[in-house]
Amino acid sequence: MTTGEDHAAFLERVRNSGIRIDREGQLWHEGQTIDHGGLRAALFRWLDRNPDGKYVFRLDEKRFANVEVADTPIVARSARWEGEALMLGLSDGSEEPLDRGTLTIDGAGVMRCLVRGGRLEARISTSAAVVLAERIEEAVAPR
Repeated sequence: MTTGEDHAAFLERVRNSGIRIDREGQLWHEGQTIDHGGLRAALFRWLDRNPDGKYVFRLDEKRFANVEVADTPIVARSARWEGEALMLGLSDGSEEPLDRGTLTIDGAGVMRCLVRGGRLEARISTSAAVVLAERIEEAVAPR
């Protein structure tokens, strides 16, 4: 007969996917990049965050696998202005407008924001930050 601790340890072992997301938003498994488009799309679609802060691939409330994330799980690799909205091209292949209220800049000058309705953090790449900075400089330029 197993104890609750044994069951929890077993679940933790089987929930280890062995998949990691590097700083550039690339998926890796056993030293190889995951390049199959359908699998990449599915994994990014399942990407979520548990209340304890761990990133997971979630099928439903009880079925999920842990994923190791080097920095942020999503990277805004590109950006373009659409009227007043900054559209971010994300490393999962999707595009969404920047939620300006979630934009942060850390001590090293790295910009981050929340995506997917505030559920996931995204690092804004240098190329995307340059597009954003064009409008920021216009807004704060001295007259």
